[in-house]
Amino acid sequence: MDVERVFHMNGGLGGNSYAQNSSLQKKASEMVKHITLKCLEETYILMSPNSLGIADLGCSCGQNALSTIREMVETIDETTHKYVNISPREYRVYLNDLSTNDFNAIFKILPDFYKQLNNERQLRGHKFDSSVYIAGYPGTFYGRLFPDKCLHFIYSSYSLHWLSKVPPGLYDMEGHSINKGSFYISKSSSPRVAKAYYDQFQEDFSLFLRSRSKEILVGGRMVLILLGRRDQNHVDRGNSFLWELLSRSFSILVSQGKVKQEKVDEYDAHFYAPSRNELEAEVKKEGSFEMDRFELFDIERKSEGCLSHGTIVARSVRAIQESMISSHFGEAILDDLFENYGKLIDEEMCIEDIRPISFIIVLRKL
Repeated sequence: MDVERVFHMNGGLGGNSYAQNSSLQKKASEMVKHITLKCLEETYILMSPNSLGIADLGCSCGQNALSTIREMVETIDETTHKYVNISPREYRVYLNDLSTNDFNAIFKILPDFYKQLNNERQLRGHKFDSSVYIAGYPGTFYGRLFPDKCLHFIYSSYSLHWLSKVPPGLYDMEGHSINKGSFYISKSSSPRVAKAYYDQFQEDFSLFLRSRSKEILVGGRMVLILLGRRDQNHVDRGNSFLWELLSRSFSILVSQGKVKQEKVDEYDAHFYAPSRNELEAEVKKEGSFEMDRFELFDIERKSEGCLSHGTIVARSVRAIQESMISSHFGEAILDDLFENYGKLIDEEMCIEDIRPISFIIVLRKL
């Protein structure tokens, strides 16, 4: 499957959209935003550019992207007001995602964004008048996106655990999956499966670092938030277990005759949760960045009104994975699949908590 052509978050503002089902990602970003904003502030004080270049890689299409940008602009406004009283003449903000992303959903709310931003600036009594220019920048971040040395700060939240493609090493000479019955690395997977995923991660993350090293200025920083794992064990009661529950959800549909087992055996995720050691090794090997900070965190379970935690997670995963699943299996199974998924998560949460691990990493360009 051509990931770059098919994969995207659900657009629009409907009940299954990413905009309506990204509260978990928003909560995680909020948990570590003090790190993100402090890093941006330090970068600006050090570099003090007249034209500040910021890129959000994997911005998706909900309010999350613009709320983060608003906080970044407010942080720099406050910094210049408190310390140097000199504002950058302009903010250049590049919102990047795959070309399949619903950029129109972002563009439609930009007028309200600019109006609210200007109102907030006036309320704070800031006298400077820096222009904010926001543009969509479609394309994969596994490769070059921007001109040389045009960026000061790069932000990416919950995007880098998505690989550029399903690892080729998951398939034999006849093109059959060697990971039948599982969508990701599971207890029943052979060591070849874990190696295939790790090899693809190494290739992708190394290319990401090489590409960004050309685009960001010396002293510029990247803040990367992504899913990961605690240690070298790929199978845990976190990210890998959520993939296992999705596989079980498909098994229910197979038993009901709604999906053929052969179709399930052919499906694999383009996802990888790296360990800290694996990330540090790639950063060191590529050599263009120094790791300033690395922290691990997880998100506590959350209910919203009458919705259970399982339902919230299932809707979030659907908003992310629907494009890939419907492309392979068709749309008819989606409601039943994710209803099963939510129930399985709730059942397992009654037995023992499921705690996906996240990392926040700060890299400085040497």
